[in-house]
Amino acid sequence: MGNRTIIAFDFGTKSIGAAIGQEITGTARPLASFKANEGSPDWTKIEKILKEWQPDLVVVGLPLNMDGTEQPVTAQARKFANRIHGRFGVQIALHDERLSTVEARSHLFAGGGYRALDKGSVDAASAVIILESWFDQQVG
Repeated sequence: MGNRTIIAFDFGTKSIGAAIGQEITGTARPLASFKANEGSPDWTKIEKILKEWQPDLVVVGLPLNMDGTEQPVTAQARKFANRIHGRFGVQIALHDERLSTVEARSHLFAGGGYRALDKGSVDAASAVIILESWFDQQVG
């Protein structure tokens, strides 16, 4: 386990959540959510986060069907990851995110009831779960 700073994105066609974590602690916290237009984010906002935090790695959640097959948004998430790599030169990892949104909703609900379930909170919390799940898989 290294000491890298890692940013995770929960890709969606309407919004994209971001979280930041430290590899040494294996924990993450929500950063922000961005509106997306049919999967295309405001790249200036993505760039601002990457410049501010200077991550060593970016983890992008890969949305798959429960049986592991790809869905239309899977290809868009891959394209988003490739664009981050191409534009900003950061290393990319893709991570299966099948249960992240469900888990994020249950965590937020447990912490704050319905008020906590606004879309931005869910997306950023999903990014946290994607990153912490990625950390868990790196151990061992």
